[in-house]
Amino acid sequence: MADRHEPTGLPLRAGDGHRWNLYARVPTEPTASLLWLPALGVAARHYLPFADALAARGIAVYVHEWRGNGSSSVRASRDSDWGYRELLLDDLPVSDAAVAAALPQLPRIIGGHSLGGQLACMRLGLASLRNEPALPSSLWLVASGAPYWRTFPMPQRIAMPPIYRFLPWLARVNGTLPGRRIGFGGNEARSLIRDWGRTALSGRYAAAGIDADVEAGMAQIAVDARAVSMDGDWLVPPGSVRYLLSKLPRAQSESLLLGTRALGTRADHFSWMKQPEAVVEALLRR
Repeated sequence: MADRHEPTGLPLRAGDGHRWNLYARVPTEPTASLLWLPALGVAARHYLPFADALAARGIAVYVHEWRGNGSSSVRASRDSDWGYRELLLDDLPVSDAAVAAALPQLPRIIGGHSLGGQLACMRLGLASLRNEPALPSSLWLVASGAPYWRTFPMPQRIAMPPIYRFLPWLARVNGTLPGRRIGFGGNEARSLIRDWGRTALSGRYAAAGIDADVEAGMAQIAVDARAVSMDGDWLVPPGSVRYLLSKLPRAQSESLLLGTRALGTRADHFSWMKQPEAVVEALLRR
């Protein structure tokens, strides 16, 4: 079901038959590799300007595609459903292994935007629990924080719990979350929204079908972590970034907050994607 305007990429396949493309931007002499995970409902192709900007600075970038978006062979429906389990256990290890095989001698980074950053943390935590070899040594987060309602300032804090209960309910009764119509995400699988909603209400990272203690795994991660956020991003207030990083007590963490002047565009959740140079500079700064 790839979009007819979809760029070409490395075709990958999960054990359950799901297929997608891994988009690569690789410079002539890369110094590190990055596996990048998109935000909820955002197709991988929208991060190619970001990937190009990083590649120009020597980083080989591989952009993962979530189920249900862009090059993915499936679309969410009443009969086609998935949650964090499929993303974390079926799909991400395949993309991760492809990056490791492509450039085995280079330092590895994993990161993501919004939900992608959260799932990057969960992926590292699960891999740590399983003692997987050669894990990424760095974590990059852009406009990414925990959605836990208590991390939001007033008056948002009052409004968030009802929203976090409503969206999973809507996805369940509708068969999918009609994100395009309501202005949140895309057409999302109901179990994905269920897992997201549970974290948003409880503040804990877990998922149906994953027996491992994800948070215990996240607490073991000894990586260099850099979080870049935007000062006008109401979806990711500073408290949510701090809360997500607090799940990684062994990480060497640094947080950077960028405003409109530094970004050259609106300091919101998505505008940086079209003008990514300031974000790239922040991620690469010494």
